[in-house]
This record gives sequence, C-alpha cells and structure tokens, in this order.
Amino acid sequence: MTFDLIARDPATKARAGLLHTAHGAIETPIFMPVGTAGTVKAVSQQVLRTDVQAQIILGNTYHLYLRPGLEVLQAAGGLHKFNGWDGPILTDSGGYQVFSLSNTRKIKEDGVTFRSHVDGSKHLFTPEGVMDIQRVIGADIIMAFDECTPWPCDYDYARRSLDMTHRWLQRCIARFDTTEGLYGFEQNLFPIVQGSTFKDLRVQSAEFVAAQGRAGNAIGGLSVGEPAEMMYEMTELVCDILPADKPRYLMGVGTPANILENIALGVDMFDCVMPTRNARNGMLFTTQGIVNITNKKWATDFTPIDPSLPGVASTFYSRAYLRHLFQSKELLGPQIASAHNLAFYLWLVREARTQIQAGTFGPWKDRMVQQVMTRL
Repeated sequence: MTFDLIARDPATKARAGLLHTAHGAIETPIFMPVGTAGTVKAVSQQVLRTDVQAQIILGNTYHLYLRPGLEVLQAAGGLHKFNGWDGPILTDSGGYQVFSLSNTRKIKEDGVTFRSHVDGSKHLFTPEGVMDIQRVIGADIIMAFDECTPWPCDYDYARRSLDMTHRWLQRCIARFDTTEGLYGFEQNLFPIVQGSTFKDLRVQSAEFVAAQGRAGNAIGGLSVGEPAEMMYEMTELVCDILPADKPRYLMGVGTPANILENIALGVDMFDCVMPTRNARNGMLFTTQGIVNITNKKWATDFTPIDPSLPGVASTFYSRAYLRHLFQSKELLGPQIASAHNLAFYLWLVREARTQIQAGTFGPWKDRMVQQVMTRL
C-alpha cells in the first residue's frame, strides 16, 4: 500500500492524497460508510457504487466473527467475495464493541473475555487472535487490537490502559508480520493512538505508534462523548506527530462539521454510523442544512431532497414523498434516507478535496461548517 500526497492547503493543515490498495485507489480525504455486519444498513452494494460513490467501506471483526462466523467467511473466500464488494475494505478490530460490553467482559493482559450479545456464549479476543480473525475476513486495511477508554476517564486508568494497548500493539505486529494473507492480496495493519484527553499520554502514544513504521495510522478514543473542542485539540496534537507521508484515520467521527474541522487539522480518513443511523430516524444532511423529514412543514414540499447532490436517492424523490414513507413506516423511507445521507457525506469530502487542491479550503470550510449544520 502506498500513499501519495497530491496537495496541501496553504491556510490549514488539510491535505489531498491518493491511497493505493490491492482493491483500488482511494482519494483522500475520504469518508468510509460503516458496514458493521458485512452490510451498510439499508444500502445495497450497487447503490454504494452508483448513488453514494463510496470508495471504501468498513466491516467489524466482532460482529463478523459472531455472524456469519469464520468458517463461512473463509469458505466464501473472504468478505469481498461474501458480500460482493470489489473495492477496498477496512475492518475495525472489534475492540470498541468488546469494551462497550462493560457488564459482560473482563480485561486482562492476555486479552479480553466477553459474552456474545447474540447468544451469551463466552469468547476470548487476544491481539494474536484478532489478527488471525482479520486475516480470515480479508480486509485491505486491518486495525490493531486496543482498549478504547471511556470519557471521562481518570489519568491513572488511562495511563495503565495505554501501556497495555502499546504492549498489545507489539503483539499484533509480531503476529501480523509472521503470517500471510489468505486470499492472494496484501493486507495492511494500522496501529491506533490512544490516551484519552490527556496531552502527555496522547503525545507518548503518537510517538510510539509513529515509531512502528506501518503503512498508516489511526486515532482512537475521540468519539466517546468528549466536547468537540477537546477532540480537535487532541487530534491536532497527534496529527503534528504522526508521519506526514502516511494516511491518518480518525475513528468514529462524526458530524459534517467534525469532519471538516478535522480535515483542516490533517486527518485523511473518517468513518461514522451517524449518516445511516440518523437517516433511519428521519434526519437528513443536505448541502443547505439539516432536515427533519418527519416535520409537517415538508408534507407538501415536492422539490427533490437535494438537487445539488448526485444520485437517484437525492434527486428523484421529493421531500413530501419521503416524509410520507416515514409516516407510513414503509421500509423504502430509511433506504432512501440512508443512501442520501451517505451521498452527502461523500460529496462533502470530495468537495473538500477539490478546495484543498485549489488552495481555497480554509474559507470554504468556515462557510460550510455553518451552512451544513443549520437546521432547516
């Protein structure tokens, strides 16, 4: 995997790049739709390609390990063959999901024991085991196994957790470097910077991660409830340390404003469930602002959802019709809304890239943060 820097914005730390993977190139900055259990909820692979114009999607180790299970995935030839997506895939290590099961898991040096949310069965995730699982899933980019600390978090816990995360990272690297991919293409391991919202821990973690010399690096633990300004402070601190010639991935972030502000700080890759989760509840992100499609004010608005966006979902259906689908609890409603929101997120990062290349990202970003977060 290689990463080419194409342009830098003169007024901010934003960059435009090209990330080359075994399943195709990715133009950065990029937003990655979340396909937790092998599917982006309510959105087909064909729509992801045509309407959304997604370049890479996510899978999740925890969920895929439980269902459909490793035997099925390996028999299929990996996740690409199983779900029919022929572009790049990134898999989260499952650490966030495991650690969110606070009542049913135990963390030890060896790894984490937890009970399945599906059937209550007991399982063990170790750094080595998670590498093996992600080899079977077969994503182009796989994540190290880490502990995602909650917020707020006391300093001593954050420090102990960080030390263990770094030891786990060394074990992940050792396992990854002594095994091969199963399906004839290259996989790449991204370490994850942790350290909660403590500057010294974030610096320590960023320096440790940078020293590992991997193909890309991730920033975790900054979408767990902390104030946005604290997120930006930690992100800028870390981005200034992580290598400039490697892609930087901020995990689990966020709103359109979060994405634009973090692009300005030097982040290249994003993922979040927000566009699809909010879509299923009737919240639409548009180029002009936020629409709650269930509001009565849209009942006779026969204009397209957002004619400024590409794709059928945004331009073919009217706001009035989409509101009717939600009011009638028709399954088509969340499908259209999900495709639309993802199309908007991908449009946003494409526009950001265009502005970076033109050298106009800074003032454009300031204007767009206000515009896209306005409630209509």
